[in-house]
Amino acid sequence: MKKGTVFIGLALAGSLALTGCTGGSGGSGSGSGSGSGSGLSGEPATGGTLHVLQNADFSHLDPAQGFDGGVNNFYRLIYRTLTTQGAGEGSEGTEIVPDLAVSLGEPNEDNTVWTYTLKDDIFFEDGTPITSADVKFGVERSLDPSIAIGSPYAKIVLDIPEGYEGYYLSGPLDSIETPDEKTIVFHLNQPYADFDAVVGQAPFTPFPADAGVTTTSIDQQPIASGPYRVTEYQRGSTLVLERNEHWDAATDEVRTAAPDSFEWTFGLDAATIDERMIAGQGDDANAIAGSVAPASIARIQTPEIKNRTIAGLQGCTTYMGLNTTKPGMDNVLVRQAINVAMDKEAVKDATGGSQLADIATTILPPTVVGRQEFDLYGTEDQTGDPEKAKEMLAEAGYPDGFEFTLDIRNQPKMQAQAEAVQQALAKAGITVNFNLIDTSTYYEVIGTTSQQHDAAITGWCPDWPTGATFLPPLFEGSQIFEKGNSNIAQLNDPAINERMAEIRLMTDVDEANAAWGELDEQIMELAPQVPLLYEKTVMVVGENIAGAYSHAGFSGGIDYVSVGLKNVD
Repeated sequence: MKKGTVFIGLALAGSLALTGCTGGSGGSGSGSGSGSGSGLSGEPATGGTLHVLQNADFSHLDPAQGFDGGVNNFYRLIYRTLTTQGAGEGSEGTEIVPDLAVSLGEPNEDNTVWTYTLKDDIFFEDGTPITSADVKFGVERSLDPSIAIGSPYAKIVLDIPEGYEGYYLSGPLDSIETPDEKTIVFHLNQPYADFDAVVGQAPFTPFPADAGVTTTSIDQQPIASGPYRVTEYQRGSTLVLERNEHWDAATDEVRTAAPDSFEWTFGLDAATIDERMIAGQGDDANAIAGSVAPASIARIQTPEIKNRTIAGLQGCTTYMGLNTTKPGMDNVLVRQAINVAMDKEAVKDATGGSQLADIATTILPPTVVGRQEFDLYGTEDQTGDPEKAKEMLAEAGYPDGFEFTLDIRNQPKMQAQAEAVQQALAKAGITVNFNLIDTSTYYEVIGTTSQQHDAAITGWCPDWPTGATFLPPLFEGSQIFEKGNSNIAQLNDPAINERMAEIRLMTDVDEANAAWGELDEQIMELAPQVPLLYEKTVMVVGENIAGAYSHAGFSGGIDYVSVGLKNVD
């Protein structure tokens, strides 16, 4: 999942989506956990208003544009797709299950043509039945270059003619067929055994093709297909969801949809969120938020707070991407020197210590199947080797040091991480300048190649359980886009590209998973990024919260579709 950041609170950071972005993995059972508090895992009552305290607004309400753990989690409340991730802790949350479709897809012999049949009694918020044409239109509009900044998988695997620019500019896409109102057929440009997971991505959200939907209208006023609809939205301030009366629970095995409404409050700083959640007074007893800030860890060690604390791995890798097209950064020795000089222990301490992060040495996080352990550049104590880095820079032609600009979010935790990076690299004669970007637009900016600087701190979470959702979006040359770009290293290495194509043709899942793990090390030899951390979530919830757990598919955040209130009186 692209840029694995859950925006529920200030301290959650890291991709995927980069859901994934698309978010977790099938091997991520270890990525979930719960506190011992009564009712955290209990069934919520029906009714009431659940409050969410949040630092930044969602990136986009339009599912063609948003692609991070927090917004993908939110989308499931108002939107449905052909498939979706399950609800539950650990591997239950990363299993791909039918949603609008009656079953998983029916592929042809070589997995290049996939057919889905829609359920009966599925409707938009105005009572209009959802048809295969609406699913087709949703995908077609998501390919418009003006909004195609979300999940990349549709444009990667669908058979799309060169120059196709979405429904409004290029018309219908012939590789998606709708022989009747219930059947939709996708033709791919390559065999793709994981296509059931692709159609669970946000750009496969249906929209009525004849309802005056434009490229920008959905971002302002969503058209719900899920259990809730947007009734109030003041960007940067509040967002209110109320029940969609045309959603039929009998057609939905994933969403509990217990609360009558959800209410988000945006724009709160980390200290305020933590103070309110720890106190738990008034409406905050019915509230959830994101991971606590590092400064608050010591305050949540009392038995009462521990009883309403949930912890888990995000299942993501926080890293510093190095733009290989920039002067200096196009030299592999410079990139390797930056890796060698990095004091990852200091970055971990800036993030809150071992309770909130483990040091990363590989691109793939520990939750990905097939991931292999290695460390090409680290020292035993992970504090870096600045003297060796200086020697490497001199060999690369920079005896007097090197200077670059680092894109970072306007967020205290990322700024603390960036300062630790700056101080570590300064010891090796590397000067790091900061380019501060607003949190709500950060991923859009660094995903626009013309606006990207020399490096950026970001993160990625797998969209489903394999390296296929991690390494290609970040490092395949064909996946460099002018907008919505996740390959912020802009790596376009022929050997890497060729190996990725070979792995995708493997029919043995175990062989493919092992191959992705081996490719991780091959990529790191080119040093297109500096893996920094595998971050964790530690979340305090209100006393009246039930059904809360860390979802392995959404960067370890609380699963919105299952949470609710213990008591609605």
